[in-house]
Amino acid sequence: MKTFAIAFLALFVGFASAARAGLVEESGGLAVTFSKGGGEVTLDALIIRPDDRLRHPLAVLSHGAPRDAADREAMSPGAMRAQAREFARRGWVVVTFMRRGYGQSEGEYVESSGKCASPDYVTSGRRSAEDIRAVIRAMSDKPYVDSSRILSVGRSAGGLATVALTADPPPGLVAAISFAGGRGSVRPDEVCVPARLVEAFGTFGKTSRVPMLWVYAENDRFFGPNLARQFHGAFTGAGGRAEFIAAAPFGADGHSLFSEKGQPIWTRYVDDFLAHQHLTLVDRLLPSRDESAVSYPPYLNAKGKESFRKFLDASDHKAFAVSRDGAYGWRSGQKTVEAAIEDALANCRKNASKTCRTVMIDDEDVE
Repeated sequence: MKTFAIAFLALFVGFASAARAGLVEESGGLAVTFSKGGGEVTLDALIIRPDDRLRHPLAVLSHGAPRDAADREAMSPGAMRAQAREFARRGWVVVTFMRRGYGQSEGEYVESSGKCASPDYVTSGRRSAEDIRAVIRAMSDKPYVDSSRILSVGRSAGGLATVALTADPPPGLVAAISFAGGRGSVRPDEVCVPARLVEAFGTFGKTSRVPMLWVYAENDRFFGPNLARQFHGAFTGAGGRAEFIAAAPFGADGHSLFSEKGQPIWTRYVDDFLAHQHLTLVDRLLPSRDESAVSYPPYLNAKGKESFRKFLDASDHKAFAVSRDGAYGWRSGQKTVEAAIEDALANCRKNASKTCRTVMIDDEDVE
């Protein structure tokens, strides 16, 4: 069994500063139990919540699946830190986690849809949904969680898993959001037997009655606009409830809309949907952190400090670099820490006359 350390960010000190601090983070292992003979395993998880003594509704964020299976091992819950923070700022206790077979989570990979010529998307979606269900059970026992209102949010394969979850909803699931939901994209604009994927959405729609929001960008290179509309037609035609948003093209591949860069766009959709479901929890967004407690790297001016605050909230894998003349650079959301370090140093060197060095990697200071 892997050993997990629970790490609490040292940006917040006690409840006395709760009004200023806004959010608190906990990362490490979350013990979950599977009801269908799966036993107990520990999943790598990141929890972000309002820093107060109150109970808050729960939002569960579910990741996608890379086209290359070899990339699963490097995945981390911190990759969706920025998205999780946006929901936490809206008053939710948020958990984003790695399903079995991904990153540092225990357990075997169980959600394969099979051979490309004959994929079983229904079974794959249901198996992924079991991980979400197990996380919901574990989180519902936390003293700061109000389990009477639960929101499931997923992107790509996590979106399909969220749709599957609504077809057999756990107690307390009141709404769900799918960003670019689907599975089986083997290369840009190519899906293994797309008709089977359409059928899977129809199957889930037969029993799903949880209100959902679906968001697909018009230039999604995993699940293009025509196919996405077929998903929606099959799901709602079978009885499912889903508001469909065809978002404007985003970047080179709109599949990445639910990201840090897409935040100004997708948060508007989320806020409107939550308001319609009477799930607006705060009058104004909670602050990300207690600014007086942030320990800045040396040599940064005001603009550099602003960039460092953005870096702290950004997704893993990430790195921040500075030089003695005040130049700096950073990069987040990379496939590996090594790639983030390389890019951060390169960005720093663009404006530096002195040597750049890495001062923080993910959430760890570099001595």
